[in-house]
Amino acid sequence: MDVRELRKLSDDKLRDQLEDLKESLFNLRFQKAFGQLEDQYAIRRTRRDVARVLMIIRERELAVEKEGSNG
Repeated sequence: MDVRELRKLSDDKLRDQLEDLKESLFNLRFQKAFGQLEDQYAIRRTRRDVARVLMIIRERELAVEKEGSNG
């Protein structure tokens, strides 16, 4: 998923997306453990998507903190 697309999402949608990605990562790890994982790079892509979502959530938290300290 592209960062620009993620930035357009609301906070609630981002948290839902994060939950979905973590569940997907869990399922991919199970597939790998049982030798059923066809796309070897799916875990890497999902981990990076999780990191992107977490980065945007953290950026928004920092922006709120900065606004609070300036006001």
